[in-house]
Amino acid sequence: MAEAALVTGAASGIGRAIAERLVADGWDVLAVDIAPAEDGPGDPLVADLTTREGNRGAVDAALARFGRLDAVIPNAGFQHVSPVESFDEDRWDALLALLLTSPFLLSRYAWPALRDSGNGRIVVVASVHGLVASPFKAGYVSAKHGVMGLVKTLALEGAAVGIRASAVCPGYVRTPLVEEQIADQARAHGMPEERVLEDVLLAPQALKRMLEPAEVADAVAYLLGPGGVLHTGAPLVLDGGWTAR
Repeated sequence: MAEAALVTGAASGIGRAIAERLVADGWDVLAVDIAPAEDGPGDPLVADLTTREGNRGAVDAALARFGRLDAVIPNAGFQHVSPVESFDEDRWDALLALLLTSPFLLSRYAWPALRDSGNGRIVVVASVHGLVASPFKAGYVSAKHGVMGLVKTLALEGAAVGIRASAVCPGYVRTPLVEEQIADQARAHGMPEERVLEDVLLAPQALKRMLEPAEVADAVAYLLGPGGVLHTGAPLVLDGGWTAR
């Protein structure tokens, strides 16, 4: 029987690339999104992951469809760029609900199945912003720092029952989420949009290019595979040298 994974934010960008890679590797994949792609990889499921019901329903659906659950990959997210003094409070709440509370709820609800797997894995798609901060991203940075603490706790509790927990921390990835930030960043920094990529997004990196979604999917596949057998409680950083400074 194939191993089964639950991937969130699977309709586009990093999540879609992860789902495609796992399907190609022989996994059964529940591809969860608020608006799943009809032509996407895996079995699609509509879920609002800002709610407890949405997260529990996603786990229950995976178990109902596949009869098992071996990996949970929380990836769903969005960005909001704004100075602290005008940061929308509802956007703050939504960011923490999706980027921090959802990975906790998915892990909590999936814990018995991951334990029964004997090789349960939780791989959170975090961000370099789980390790460093940038201005105008208070909600995103706070949520990603929080999820790194969650990963460490999951790893310590999971070690005794055969569950590993890790995080992938990429720098900027060529996704619709990043492309949509450019106009917001231009307004926040008071500069033309054409300068944002080089002068803002890639400025902290030693290697001046964005990652491709498939490269992040490669990292997730590594953590799920034999090479990641002792990788738990720590990030796998793909930041082009950002945190070397």
